[in-house]
Amino acid sequence: MADYICADCGSSYPSKGLPYQCTVCGGYYSLVNLTYDPELKSDAPGIWTYQKMMTDFDLPVSYLGEGQTPLVERVIAGQRFFAKLESLNPSGSFKDRNAAILTSYIRKQGVKNVVEDSSGNAGAALALYASAFGISSRIFVPADTSGPKIRQIHYSGADVVYVPGSRGNAQKAAFAALEKGNTVYASHAAVPFGMAAYATIAFEIFEQLGKLPDRVYCPIGHGSLFYGVVAGFEAIGKYLAKPRPAMIGLQPAVCAPLVAEWNREDFTYNGAPSLAEGTLIANPARRAEIMKALIPGFDDLISVSEDEIAQAHIGLNRGGIYVEPTSAMVFAGLKREEKSNDSLNVLVFTGNGLKSSY
Repeated sequence: MADYICADCGSSYPSKGLPYQCTVCGGYYSLVNLTYDPELKSDAPGIWTYQKMMTDFDLPVSYLGEGQTPLVERVIAGQRFFAKLESLNPSGSFKDRNAAILTSYIRKQGVKNVVEDSSGNAGAALALYASAFGISSRIFVPADTSGPKIRQIHYSGADVVYVPGSRGNAQKAAFAALEKGNTVYASHAAVPFGMAAYATIAFEIFEQLGKLPDRVYCPIGHGSLFYGVVAGFEAIGKYLAKPRPAMIGLQPAVCAPLVAEWNREDFTYNGAPSLAEGTLIANPARRAEIMKALIPGFDDLISVSEDEIAQAHIGLNRGGIYVEPTSAMVFAGLKREEKSNDSLNVLVFTGNGLKSSY
């Protein structure tokens, strides 16, 4: 089963409280020792069938329908692939897997007030789950975040705080609220439990296909999704004694720090906007874990232009997959490959098209 330890000093995540940084050295906690074992599955619904693989903590189940999303075979623009429709989770994004397990930890610790900073989807997911299970939430968002996501957060009863400027400014405002006390930072990026919840995407893909795919494409913002899926497939690979699939990560060209590091290039971000607004993260929280897990010559990190994102978005929508532009990056990445039906490709579509004002 999964363990959570500090990536810097090796300290275990404490059984009390909900720290977002190591209480010993200030580093970030990370996911280790993830195990895939079908005998550990339960009859619980959604991601909770894998609860014994995600954690050894005894948690109350916070289930609203997250997980067990469809895997749909499509051929669009000559490209054959399987679409993992995380866009069909309760709030319309993959972030619901994280929100569900995080809410369960919050409930176990008896926390009643949380804060979070978000470009939209994480805030919408946390607001939904917090409200459903009696927790008050305050979400700090960049002032230019897409309207549909803001409405989601409002309608879920969260206190929405608009912060001018960059995504980083929203995080600073959340930290300032923490200093006033009486709340905890329910960070989708820093609190580590979501990575195990995202690993269940890999578990489901394997079980739905009945075998491992050849390549899996995921967008990267802070990187918890990408690393969680990598960890999930690594766990399956150990169980089967087979190599995991190749992992392909996508970032927008205007803000692609991991792609730059992967290609040994300089990186600067000038604050330019992107259709893939959910991935405008200049300093990804899971950078170190991702770079350590990637295999040169096997995995890849790709940046795509705004035009490529727009064209991929249109093509997907007309091909029966209605997603937000951030999700469309994975199809833009696939289109870079030679047109071939020989490989079994899975694309993880992270957000519903109804969430975007584009």
